[in-house]
Amino acid sequence: MKFFDEARIEVIAGDGGDGSAHFRREKFVPRGGPDGGDGGRGGSILAVADSNLNTLIDYRYTRIFRAKHGEPGRGRDCFGKGAEDVVLRVPVGTVIRDAETGATIADLAADGDQAVLARGGKGGLGNLNFKSSINRAPRQFTPGETGERRNLDMELRVLADVGLAGMPNAGKSTLVRAVSAARPKVADYPFTTLNPSLGVVRVDMNRSFVIADIPGLIEGAAEGAGLGHQFLRHLQRTKLILHVVDFAPFDGAADAVAEARAIANELKKYDPGLFKKPRWLVLNKADLLDPAERDKRARAFVKKLAWKGPWHVISAMKGEGTRELCFAIMKFLEEARRA
Repeated sequence: MKFFDEARIEVIAGDGGDGSAHFRREKFVPRGGPDGGDGGRGGSILAVADSNLNTLIDYRYTRIFRAKHGEPGRGRDCFGKGAEDVVLRVPVGTVIRDAETGATIADLAADGDQAVLARGGKGGLGNLNFKSSINRAPRQFTPGETGERRNLDMELRVLADVGLAGMPNAGKSTLVRAVSAARPKVADYPFTTLNPSLGVVRVDMNRSFVIADIPGLIEGAAEGAGLGHQFLRHLQRTKLILHVVDFAPFDGAADAVAEARAIANELKKYDPGLFKKPRWLVLNKADLLDPAERDKRARAFVKKLAWKGPWHVISAMKGEGTRELCFAIMKFLEEARRA
């Protein structure tokens, strides 16, 4: 199934039912007085986060959701029946915004979270409500309120503890395969990864974290170049970003330092908050280098990049250094949770 993480829908809540202007009419009961009931409430549109859903594919083709109107009030003190609410189930991590103003309506980050997307109109008042000692035969009533109507943008941000960022063919998918049971596609051409994939990394019996692999980024991604820009939002919920770099390019022509700086710039352009997240440098494909010069070359790379944060040298293909990396990540996440 294709991964859908964006959708635009229209939600139309139900109108409230009109109140009734009615008078009691029975044999042997002259001047029975007002008995018009209130109208029923219109149905609302709700969104509920459901952990059993993974994508927004349900909203790919069905785009208009409409609730029913409330019933009007009737005589004999009969109130109109309220309409049932329409519940839209969405994946956990869905952000819903008003398409016209851009205002965030809901951020459903936990299973069971819910929000009202469009509120149904209140029912109108029947003439029963206007009865008083000086107005014994009121003919006033109020119509039901109109339900809300909105165009909404839905955006899914996957929930992961760790996110991978890097150029195409940096080895991100290979790293996910090496440390988890996830099996994203791996091939020797750029943009092999077309959709985000999640893997659970278990470092001990009761210690684990979720890692997310997104399509590779290229320079200009923040402006829409390449594929990865479509999925940068999925890094916004992560607690740690692993910047995966191929520091041993096969052809020797690629400038790994320039590529690493380009990725950092794209993160900053897309969202300054994303750029400020904790980020570790992961130098991958170390198996392509001679063991004698591996450390020397890695230190020279880090120095040239002017990197100040943590960094690791690994070979995702051979599994070298991945265990140490996972334990370091687990320790970081546990300390962040305690803080």
